[in-house]
Amino acid sequence: MKKILLVETKLLLRDWPSSVFSIALPVGLLLILAQIPDLAKPDPAFGGQRFIDAQLPAQMVLLSLLTISFTILPAVLTAYREQGVLRRMGTTPVHPGRLLSAQLLINLGLGLLSSFLVITLGHLVLGSQVPEQLFGFVLVFLLGTAAMLAIGLVIASVAPNSKSAPGIGSIIMFPLLFLAGMWIPREIMPDALRTASDYSIVGPFVNAMRDTWAGDWPQLPHLAVMAVGLVLFGGLAVRFFKWE
Repeated sequence: MKKILLVETKLLLRDWPSSVFSIALPVGLLLILAQIPDLAKPDPAFGGQRFIDAQLPAQMVLLSLLTISFTILPAVLTAYREQGVLRRMGTTPVHPGRLLSAQLLINLGLGLLSSFLVITLGHLVLGSQVPEQLFGFVLVFLLGTAAMLAIGLVIASVAPNSKSAPGIGSIIMFPLLFLAGMWIPREIMPDALRTASDYSIVGPFVNAMRDTWAGDWPQLPHLAVMAVGLVLFGGLAVRFFKWE
């Protein structure tokens, strides 16, 4: 497993543009959007916090995780399937499931790095808050990331080839970003749209993230939605994932 993890990490570094993009995009947007004056003012809709204190960093963490889970992971796995890598591994003592596990761990690490940079640079450059409830933050991050990676595996299962996989992921990603409040804050969404957001995994993820920034433990309904999403899409990935 260690050798596979090392090899996959080296391959990821060779294809560095996609990895750098998943890190640079949320960090760059964080620093750019923070220059909008209204976002640096206390807002009653966010409990008197500034938009850049918790809402914007949480959104950028989500953006990074969705980019990794919905575009990078499916593209790599579908390319391996096209090239027959997974099929050939199935004929060796090294089961292709180990390669899949290595990919999940690498993408989790990439998400951790991107999130660390978003939070750290936001705090140092913008004066944004950092999550005060650290254990709750870790729980939300791991649970939400696992659910999003599970959706990425489903995308890799249904994508016909490596070229279409990122496109399918993007088509799914942008509506989810909308439901998470990227363009319209959840607080001012119509009731029907907010209800859809409440059950979208990403809405509870951002809300739970904001709770941990404020020092509160994430609410059980938010954790439950992410857990159900993980079980549901994880089951679909196991059912439909093709090794060849």
